[in-house]
Amino acid sequence: MINQSNLGLVIRLVATYMGAIIGAGFASGQEILQFFILFGYKGLFGVMVATVFFVYLGAMVLRLSVQLRARNYQELLDYLLGPWAGKLMDLISIFMLMAGLAIMLSGTGAVVQEYLSLPEWIGIGLAVFIIILVILRGLNGFLSINVILVPIKLAAVCLIAGLALAQKGLPPELPYIHTHGVGGHWLLASILYVSYNMIVPMAVLSTTGRSITVKMGIWVGIIGGIGLGIAAAMVTLGGLAFYPKILNYEVPVLYMASCVSNILRPIFALLIWVAMLTTAIANTHGCASRFAPEGGKRYRFYGIASCLMVLPFTYFDFSFLVRLLYPIFGYAGLFLFGTLLIVPFIKNRK
Repeated sequence: MINQSNLGLVIRLVATYMGAIIGAGFASGQEILQFFILFGYKGLFGVMVATVFFVYLGAMVLRLSVQLRARNYQELLDYLLGPWAGKLMDLISIFMLMAGLAIMLSGTGAVVQEYLSLPEWIGIGLAVFIIILVILRGLNGFLSINVILVPIKLAAVCLIAGLALAQKGLPPELPYIHTHGVGGHWLLASILYVSYNMIVPMAVLSTTGRSITVKMGIWVGIIGGIGLGIAAAMVTLGGLAFYPKILNYEVPVLYMASCVSNILRPIFALLIWVAMLTTAIANTHGCASRFAPEGGKRYRFYGIASCLMVLPFTYFDFSFLVRLLYPIFGYAGLFLFGTLLIVPFIKNRK
């Protein structure tokens, strides 16, 4: 079991792992709709498969990071892929982290404009301000903010889904279920969902290789992976209760919240904003630790510089950035997913 002295760090790492994955797409319900709900009750099997992979991959990233005494994800990539391919994947990862930061900041502006009727720059500016405050506190600040924000958005999503499920109930039989979800099959969709979501967690978790033990890393993977699975299952069940009407909404969880109570609508708008903020913080930390793994002033400089560099791109439409960049994320994530599954076994046998 986990020593009591290490429990606080484990909790912070679990929150960080889950926060890196539960972004705006998860909190809105759109990711869960596309990857699981569209496959009907079979989508629940997909959730189970995804949970197993989240447990394994989270624990594997942390285990390798501890063994390598890694300070950033580049050292992990070099081990998994070798120097040449590792450098190529490193460049792709930097691009993805910066692009993801731009997408999340653009999204924070879109949320305050659409739901609160405020100028976009207010949402973006507030997000950048909070990110800079977190970066100035270094790794401890990054881990601590996740302990505060991640449980809030996780509890809110599960509460909304739970209330919606209790109000509506699951139908014994579903009407015709689309089989045109991502990948066309529930098993492939679950694999793609995990691969698509592992880039940021790997960049974040690999920075803790000198701060934890292997045992702690394994527990973080187990607890974080199971937590992600429970949250995904809750949203999937809630969505199935409102199928097929839920297909007509861009933000499925917001529709469920409105069915339960109109009071939840502004609360959920804040939830989406927080979800985007936590993902943006994770991306910024990944960029800063890549160029300044030792932390300190250089870490703060690169973290703040990352935010300022992507600001011009936040003026692009949020949905445009998602359509343009997320497919790239998916292909790169699938490659990383395969290497994390195969390479450690090959290395250990040798």
